[in-house]
Amino acid sequence: MPRLTITLTEERHRALKETAYRTRKSIRSLIEESLDAYGVKTTSRAAQIVAKARRHAGLSEKDATRLAVAETKAQRRR
Repeated sequence: MPRLTITLTEERHRALKETAYRTRKSIRSLIEESLDAYGVKTTSRAAQIVAKARRHAGLSEKDATRLAVAETKAQRRR
């Protein structure tokens, strides 16, 4: 599994550790949840989401992909 090094302020690092302790989650878990909330998805996960949306909406693959990209961009702008 790849590793990543990031630099945080002491205050941010302390807050992250406190949140991990308080929620009984690992720092890794908190970061992964944050990435999910921000809309960062793997290619395979994005494809699953598009396929599910297509099935429910009756859209073509092209239309479903276009809609998924638009929604992802809108989510990231928030």
